[in-house]
Amino acid sequence: MSQSGQVDFDQDMTEREKMDYLRKQERDYQQRVRGANPCILPENVRGEVLGMMKKQEKVSARMLQKIRDHVQKWYHNEGFVCAQVVNFGNLNTNEVVCEVVEGDITKVEYQFQDKLGNIVEGNTQLAIIDRELPQQLRPGHIFNIGAGKQALKNINSLALFSNIEVNPRPDETKEGGIVVEIKLKELEPKSAEVSTEWSIVPGREGRPTLASIQPGGTVSFEHRNIYGLNRSIVGSVTSSNLLNPQDDLSFKLEYVHPYLDGVDDRSKNRTFKTSCFNTRKLSPVFVAGPNMDEAPPVWIDRVGFKANITESFTRQSKFTYGLVVEEITTRDETNTVCTHGSRAMPSGGLNMDGPPTTLSGTGVDRMAFLQANITRDNTEFVNGAIVGDRYIFQLDQGLGIGSKNPFFNRHQLTLTKFINLNKQEKGVGKPLPAVLVLHGHYAGCVGDLPSYDAFALGGPYSVRGFSNGELGASRNILEVATELRVPVRNTHVYAFVEHGTDLGSSKDVKGNPTEFFRRVGHGSSYGVGVKLGLVRGEYIVDHNAGTGTIFFRFGERF
Repeated sequence: MSQSGQVDFDQDMTEREKMDYLRKQERDYQQRVRGANPCILPENVRGEVLGMMKKQEKVSARMLQKIRDHVQKWYHNEGFVCAQVVNFGNLNTNEVVCEVVEGDITKVEYQFQDKLGNIVEGNTQLAIIDRELPQQLRPGHIFNIGAGKQALKNINSLALFSNIEVNPRPDETKEGGIVVEIKLKELEPKSAEVSTEWSIVPGREGRPTLASIQPGGTVSFEHRNIYGLNRSIVGSVTSSNLLNPQDDLSFKLEYVHPYLDGVDDRSKNRTFKTSCFNTRKLSPVFVAGPNMDEAPPVWIDRVGFKANITESFTRQSKFTYGLVVEEITTRDETNTVCTHGSRAMPSGGLNMDGPPTTLSGTGVDRMAFLQANITRDNTEFVNGAIVGDRYIFQLDQGLGIGSKNPFFNRHQLTLTKFINLNKQEKGVGKPLPAVLVLHGHYAGCVGDLPSYDAFALGGPYSVRGFSNGELGASRNILEVATELRVPVRNTHVYAFVEHGTDLGSSKDVKGNPTEFFRRVGHGSSYGVGVKLGLVRGEYIVDHNAGTGTIFFRFGERF
C-alpha cells in the first residue's frame, strides 16, 4: 500500500475542527487499509512479529525498528528486493499496522542500445522478447530478483543480443510501483567467418615434404533475426584440402523458422528447421580388430536434405519429428566408390570379399525415412557440476523408398542420471558436489540394415579404452557405465567402469563385419581420470586385453 502522510494542523483551526479533521483522516486511513492488496508475508513470520510485540508492555521506537528489520529481512531473503516497510499506523490503538510497499510491477519497458549505449530503434519484435518473460515479472506481480535472473537467462537463450540488463526502477507515476526496465544490445544480423588449418600428410618413407602440407579450412556465414522474428539462415563449406577441395568438400545450409504457430500463440512453441547437407565420415564398421593389421578405410559420404519440426513442451522437454532424404556413397582411400570392405592377408595382399558396404551392393544407396526424437533433460549446473536426469529416445522409420526399397525401424534409448551424493547446494564459493553417474544406452534395428548404419561398439563415447568400432558392428547393442566423481580442489577426479555388448546380433548384419575383421563383439574397461578444464585426462584399462593406456579427451563423456 502507499505511504501515509503526517497529520499537519492549521494554526487557525479550532479544537472541533481539529477533531473533525482527525476523524476524516482516520476514515481515509481505514479506507486505504481496506483497499490495500493482501500482504504476501506468511503466517509464521506474522506470528514471529506478534511474539516480539507480546514481550513488550508498550510500543517503542526500538521495537518498531526490530519489527521493520525482521519483516524486510524476510522479503529480501525471498528475492523481493524492492520491498520496504514505510510506516506504522494505528499506534494510538490496541493494534499496530505495518505498512509495506512490496514492489508491485506496473509495467515493463524495453530499451535497445547501440555499442556506445545510445538509445536506438531495435530490429527485434518486442513480442519475441515478451514471450521469454516469466509470469512473475509481468505487471500485477511483485518484483522478484529470481524472476529477473530467469528472464535474463531466457532472453539470452535467444542468441540475439550481446548484452542484456534487467533492472527495476521506481514508477514515478504511481507511488510504490516498480517499472522493469530491460536494456538490450543486438548482435549484428549478418556475419561471415573464415577459419584455416594445416595438415601434414606423410610422403615417401613416411617423411613429410613441402608438397604434402595441405591447407584446409571452413567458410561460414549467418543471417540471423530475419524480419526481427528470430529466423535465421546459416551455411558453411569445409575442406581439409583447399588445393583440391573436390576430394572431401562438405557443406551445410540450414534455415530455422521459430514460432511456427505465430509469435502471439503461446499455447504451442514449435520450430521448423530445414537443411541440405553433404558430409563425409570415416566408417567405424569397416575397421580391424585388435589382432589384425590395419584395414583399408571406408569413407561414408552423405548428401541430402532434412526437414523437421521441434515442439517444446517445457524448457526441459521437446519432441522433434521430420523427414530425411539422402544419398549415401561409400568410398575407399583413393576416393573411388567401393562395394565391399577389405582386410590385409598374411601374404601382403588384400581380401576384397568383405561385407557389402551398401544395401544395393553398388556402393551407392538412396533412401527416405521418418525421424522422431523425444528428449527430456532436467540437468542443471550445481557450482560447475552437472546434476539431474537426461532421457533421449530416437526412432528412424524407413518408408520403403529408395535402393532395394529399404524398410526398417531403427530405435535408440539413452538414459543418464547424475546423482548429487552429498546434496550440495548452489552458491557462490561453495564446493563442487560429489556425483554418481549412471548411464545406459540401447540401440536396435528391425528390417533392412545397410552396413554403414550398423551400430558400432567401442570408442570414447561408447566403451572407453577402445578405438571407434574396435569391439564390433551389430544390429543391437547395449552399453552400461557408471562413474564416481569426487571433488578435489575445484575440480573432479573420478573412477569409472564401462561395458558394451552386441547381444549376439553381429551375425545379423549382412557379411558379419564383426567376424570378418576379427572383433569379439563385447568388451569392458575401467579406469580413473581427472578433469583439467575442458580436457579429461584418463588412465583406462582394456579388460579384454588387460593393458592400460593414458588418454586425453576434450569435452564430456556423457
